[in-house]
Amino acid sequence: MAQGAVHEAHHEWSVWPFPTGIGTLLVPIAITLVFHYQKHLIGLILGGVALVLILIGIAGWANEHFAKESDVGFGWLGTFTFLVSEIVIFGTLFAAFWMARTAHADKWSDWVPEGVSLGMAGILTLILWASSFTIFKAETALEEEGDNGKALMWTFLTFVLGALFVILHVREWAHLWTEEGFTLSSNMYGTGFYSLTGLHSSHVIVGLLAQLYVMWLLATGKMTKEKPTVMKGVSVYWHFVDVMWMLVAGTAYLVGSTAI
Repeated sequence: MAQGAVHEAHHEWSVWPFPTGIGTLLVPIAITLVFHYQKHLIGLILGGVALVLILIGIAGWANEHFAKESDVGFGWLGTFTFLVSEIVIFGTLFAAFWMARTAHADKWSDWVPEGVSLGMAGILTLILWASSFTIFKAETALEEEGDNGKALMWTFLTFVLGALFVILHVREWAHLWTEEGFTLSSNMYGTGFYSLTGLHSSHVIVGLLAQLYVMWLLATGKMTKEKPTVMKGVSVYWHFVDVMWMLVAGTAYLVGSTAI
């Protein structure tokens, strides 16, 4: 008679969530000390301790995973739920921008500075399109070919393109802010423009940090063809950032700068 498989109870534990959680708890405390109680020195020290604890915890946790565990196939679920929450955040700002654009349509054209350039928006779009291709090639090189070196090269190219995007964007903001006086509080367009483009750029920066992490995993051999979940997650996130840019550019630049 066939015997069913017997599974013994297996309890997993790790010490690394502890410093990560403590560091995360200290962050709002440090911010409160600095901005509310004006205890700048104590707040900065506490913030530094929090950052160190978070970095140590995440690094140790990640190393533990790649050293002992194997991917279990639930990365898509975490990525999906994370992106749904991101869509809600972006959607809120899109809704606010469109409502302001409609409510102030009669004087909106007076708020549009000359420096808001559709040409710059086009250049930034091409850069992100190119970076979507390079991150796709990095994922393919790892998953299909098992070539860490090639995956590392394509990820590095993606990082360079993303960094170029941020640099050009910051230069554009600096010109609008200092040369044309178009600031966050200038008018409703300024508030919407910087809120949308700033939120998006913050996501690009997060993506760049994630790519640095991926490059370290690839270079050290911790990420392999058999353990591609982090690469998949970072790739999907980056494609999401690229898609969001199309909506941000269409809203903040095309619709926002149209004098109607």
